[in-house]
Amino acid sequence: MAFFQKGNAILYLFYVSLSLILPKLQTRMSNLQMTDRLSKVTEALTHPDSLKSFSGEHTHGEPVPSGHILREIIELCRAILFPGFYGTPVTNLRSMNYHTGVNIEKLYQLLIGQIRAGLCFADEEKQHSEKTDKSIEQKNKEHCSRAQELAVLFIERLPDLRAILYTDVEAAYNGDPAAESFGEIISCYPAIRALTNYRIAHELDLMRVPLIPRIITEMAHSETGIDIHPSAQIGHHFTIDHGTGVVIGATCIIGNYVKLYQGVTLGAKSFPLDENGNPIKGIPRHPILEDGVIVYSNATILGRITIGKGAVIGGNIWVTENVEPGARIVQKKYK
Repeated sequence: MAFFQKGNAILYLFYVSLSLILPKLQTRMSNLQMTDRLSKVTEALTHPDSLKSFSGEHTHGEPVPSGHILREIIELCRAILFPGFYGTPVTNLRSMNYHTGVNIEKLYQLLIGQIRAGLCFADEEKQHSEKTDKSIEQKNKEHCSRAQELAVLFIERLPDLRAILYTDVEAAYNGDPAAESFGEIISCYPAIRALTNYRIAHELDLMRVPLIPRIITEMAHSETGIDIHPSAQIGHHFTIDHGTGVVIGATCIIGNYVKLYQGVTLGAKSFPLDENGNPIKGIPRHPILEDGVIVYSNATILGRITIGKGAVIGGNIWVTENVEPGARIVQKKYK
């Protein structure tokens, strides 16, 4: 009898031990299965066939443009262009000189890396269609040298950038009775943020820096809802009232003292196709707005047409033909 009681106790302890060990074994097996499944996904995502539609600079160890660093570049530019309103508060001219010098040095270093990344990106895209005998070392040397040159050239243009941005601030202040100071315009108005990004990106675009200008304007698009292509040409004293929903296409030409309201689209019609049915790119397809034009909210202006000097386009208007200088285009009144 004692033997059976002892046997039952041993059996009981066995079942208890098994109940404690089995979940751990199952969990371990489950983790191994999960690891195996995740490893297979990793292999699929990094297989060359999966990446063939993308640029190949990842496989060559070349730099890739960084959104995080480009945001830092924009913040540095804003601090340099509008000292005291962005970045470190400025108390006097001496501290302004110091902080500006520090920011310019940092900007220079960051620009070199990002411009080089853009050049590498464009070079990789070019290699898909052209063969080159240059070694990777030679290309890297050329990219570094070119990036340094372009970084200095951009920084040398900062005084002119500040001058034209000042006219944009002035236009916003003069055009908005609710504005109480230039400081309020610089600190609060989304149009100035978007125009700062655009004018920075436009300078880089004029220097033929690849990709980076587009990333910079898309940052402003996300921040403000204002979409300005870096290749658009915009004169001085330009302002956008409120701003949300404004779209300005790549081949737009906008004169001086032009004002847009929220929701305005300066866009293109459906662009033509070549004999193979492919879209023809690189042709002028967006509007020209001459000096002093005003376009009110939610107006849509499409195609390579000209809105003459001093013309006024009313709200919720669809315009696809040239407008004479001084004309007023408004909705028809119905009785």
